[in-house]
Amino acid sequence: MTYCLAIRVNDGLVFASDSRTHAGVDYANVYSKMHHFNLRGDRQMVLLAAGSLATTQAIMNLIQRDLDDPDAANSLNKVEYLFDAANYIGYLSTEVQEQHIAAMRRSGFSGEASFILGGQIADKEHEIYLIYPQGNYITASSETPFLQIGETKYGRPILDRIIRSTTSLEESARCALVSLDSTMRSNVSVGPPIELVFYVKDSMQLSHYLKLTPTSPFYASLQQCWNEGLKQTINTLPRFDWEQQQEKPAQQAADLHH
Repeated sequence: MTYCLAIRVNDGLVFASDSRTHAGVDYANVYSKMHHFNLRGDRQMVLLAAGSLATTQAIMNLIQRDLDDPDAANSLNKVEYLFDAANYIGYLSTEVQEQHIAAMRRSGFSGEASFILGGQIADKEHEIYLIYPQGNYITASSETPFLQIGETKYGRPILDRIIRSTTSLEESARCALVSLDSTMRSNVSVGPPIELVFYVKDSMQLSHYLKLTPTSPFYASLQQCWNEGLKQTINTLPRFDWEQQQEKPAQQAADLHH
């Protein structure tokens, strides 16, 4: 299983992903699920991948092949809009899957893969797209300015509560890390290291790339602050009526003692 997410706010984009892959319950390995490419200076893109590792690696090879070939019919350097890039990657994905679909069905293996593409081209808006295994795609809305792939349910609550278009890049990144940490605590198939990268709107370059493990000082500090903050918040929640009635005699006894 995998968990990747991208957040689009007014100031730019945040991408985050885990690095654990599974080929059965007794075989786990580490592969980066965050990919970026050497593109023309008027564009920047990041691609997050979830699903079949064989499929995603084949697609990365095809993307790089087209980038290296100036005569290629299409590539990330030739698209004019980011949705064209999403359509291009969706096409490659379905082509790769169709090449092996008969063998996959016979073995009971799913070769499906899904992606999140984010970035900016020239003077156009910075955007993020979720590309489904069937090749079609959606973009994030202003009301829900984030996209997730893989094991999404455990990490979504903090995103729903905190992330808005006006949220800063740094706060968005902290939420992304908490979202990943919550997922790793609830699903052992999602695991470190965590990759995190920022894209500042109109910069055409990535910034502040982090690769975090459970022993990384920043990540350990973030975990500790989040855990302690949750406990403190739980302790300040309103009491039930019967708790308040039980607390009154105890408080009166304490006042008499003093």
